[in-house]
Amino acid sequence: MCGIVGIVSNKSVSASIISALKKLEYRGYDSAGISTLINGQIKEQKCSGRVDNLEKILFQNPSSGDLGIGHVRWATHGVPNQVNAHPHSSEAVSVVHNGIIENSDTLRNEYKDKGYSFKSQTDTEVITIMLTDFLKQNDLINCIHKTLKKLEGSFALGIIFKDYNNLVVGARRGSPLAVGYGHNENFIGSDSYALKSMTNKISYLDDGNFCILYKEKVEFYNSDKKKINKEIFELSYEDNTAEKGDYRDFMSKEINEQSYTTKKCINEYLNTSKNEINILNLPLEAKKIRKIRLIGCGTAYHSCLMAKYWIEEFTSLDVDADIASEFRYRRIKLDPNDLYIFVSQSGETADTLAALEKCKKNNLKTCGIVNVLESSIARNSDLVLPIHAGPEIGVASTKAFIGQLTVLYLLTLKIAIDRKDISSEEYSKLILDLRNIPDLIEETLNKQKDIQEIARDFIKAKGTMYLGRGLSFPIAMEGALKLKELSYIHAEGYAAGEMKHGPLALIEDGMPVIVLAPKDRFYEKTISNMQEVIARGGKVLMITDDTSETMSENIRFKFQIPKTNSSINSFLLTIPIQFLAYHVALLKNCDIDKPRNLAKSVTVE
Repeated sequence: MCGIVGIVSNKSVSASIISALKKLEYRGYDSAGISTLINGQIKEQKCSGRVDNLEKILFQNPSSGDLGIGHVRWATHGVPNQVNAHPHSSEAVSVVHNGIIENSDTLRNEYKDKGYSFKSQTDTEVITIMLTDFLKQNDLINCIHKTLKKLEGSFALGIIFKDYNNLVVGARRGSPLAVGYGHNENFIGSDSYALKSMTNKISYLDDGNFCILYKEKVEFYNSDKKKINKEIFELSYEDNTAEKGDYRDFMSKEINEQSYTTKKCINEYLNTSKNEINILNLPLEAKKIRKIRLIGCGTAYHSCLMAKYWIEEFTSLDVDADIASEFRYRRIKLDPNDLYIFVSQSGETADTLAALEKCKKNNLKTCGIVNVLESSIARNSDLVLPIHAGPEIGVASTKAFIGQLTVLYLLTLKIAIDRKDISSEEYSKLILDLRNIPDLIEETLNKQKDIQEIARDFIKAKGTMYLGRGLSFPIAMEGALKLKELSYIHAEGYAAGEMKHGPLALIEDGMPVIVLAPKDRFYEKTISNMQEVIARGGKVLMITDDTSETMSENIRFKFQIPKTNSSINSFLLTIPIQFLAYHVALLKNCDIDKPRNLAKSVTVE
C-alpha cells in the first residue's frame, strides 16, 4: 500500500517527485524518500513521517538530477523509521517498492552467505542486493529479468542505476503501476492520479511486465524479456475535484459532494426520457443467472451486503456477499451460470483483484464496480460499471460508498426488470424514487449541525455500538467502521436482534449507542431492541424518518432523515453516521484524512 514514482526528464526532477508523492500519501504516510542520479552518483534522502518532512530536508540540501525515484511508505516489514524508509540503495542501484516479497527471508540468508550485508529490516532491500549482484555479470535486461524471476510475492518497482544515467526502470507483479508520457520526459507512478499534473497520456503495466523509461521513449517487456507494445489512454483532467478548496479537509469536502456525485452517477445510467436504466451487455443474460456473488473488502464489502438485501428483495435470485480475502482462499463451488461482482473504490484492492483473477481463470462471468476506469479490476472484468464519484482522497471512504450503493441499486433494478421479477409499474415507481435521492441527500447534508452536539458524548467513550435491522444492518456496520477508522474508538455494528445474544453484556450506564430505526417493516422490533439498551443505561442516538414524538425521555438525541421509499432510506442513514465519525474525530484532534496505520488503496494482502 505504498506509493512510488519515477521520472526521467531533461530538467531537475526532485520538485516533480515531491509533488507526485504528496498525491500518493493516501497510499501510505509512515515515511518518505527520494533518490536521484547526480554526476554519476546515487543521492538518497529519506525520513520518517510525511512528505512535508522530506520536503524540508530537500530545502536545506537540494537534490538535483534529471532522473529519480520517490516513495511514500505504509510499513509492513520493519518499523517506520529513516533506516527502513525507501529508497533502498547500494553504490550501484536504488529501489522503491510497493508490495511484499514473500521469500525475502530466504533471499536475505542466501545473499548474506555471499558476503552481502543488510542495513534495514525491510523485504525490499533484498531486491537492491540482488540487482547489485546480477549487474556484475549481466547486461541491464538480463539483470532485471533474473531478479524478477527470483522474487515471490507482489510488487511494483521503480529502479535507477549508477551506470545507466539516462533511464528509470519500472516493473509490476500484483501491485499496480502506471506509465505516463510527456515531452522529453516520461514517468511511472502507482496510479494515474499521481501523474495527472504532469501528463494525461497513460499506459498500464500488466503482471510480469517491466519497462524502461528514457526521456524520448518507453520500452515495454513481458516476463520472457520480449518487447511488447502498450495501449496509450488519454485521461480527462479532474484537478479541481482533487483539491480541498474552502473545506477544512478532504473528507468534509467528499461528504458534502455526495448529492452532486450521486446525481452525476444516476444521470450516467438513467435514460430519463424513457425512464430506463442503461446497463447493457451483462456478461450473463439476466434470465439465465443462477446466482449472484458479491465480493469486496471493508466499506466495499458493506456495499455488497446492501446489494444482497436489495437483490433478495427485488429478484428471485440466490445471492451471497463475500469478503474478498476469504473468498479467494475458500473452496467455493464456482458455477459458470453465476455472476460474480467485484466492488472496489480504487480498482486495485489486492484481495479483490486476486478473487477476480481466480474467477477469470475458471472462465466465470465477472462485473467490476469501481471508481477508477483505468484500474486493474476494471480492465480485467467482463463488464465494468464506474461509480463516477471523482477522486476520493480521504482514506475513510464516503462518497465512493454512496457511489457503490447507487450503482448496485441500479444494477439490481435492471436485473429485476429484465427477469420480470418486478412489474413495469413498480420499476417506474422505484426509478422515480431513485431520481429523488440527490435532493434528499442534500436535505440531510444541511442538517450537519444537528449531529455535532451528540459527538461530544463519544470523546471519552470506551466503545459504542451501531444497531440496525434489514437494510439498516449494513449501514450499522459501515457506521462502526467509520468511527473506528477516524476516531480510534472501538465500535461494532450489530443486527439489532442479536443484542440479547451476547452484545447486551457490554451495555453500561452512559454508553453511547446508535440505533438506525427507519419506519420500515422492522421498525417496531428495532424499537424493542432500543428499549433494551435504554433499560441498561445506554445513551441512544436514534436516526429515523419517523416524525412521531420521541417515545422515551432516555433517548439522548434523535436525528431526523427525510421520508422516502424504505428500499433507499439507507442512502440517507449513511450521511449522519459519516458526520458523526467526522465530528468525533475532529473533537479528538485526529488526522481526518490520514488516520493512523491505514492507507487508501490496499494493494498488499
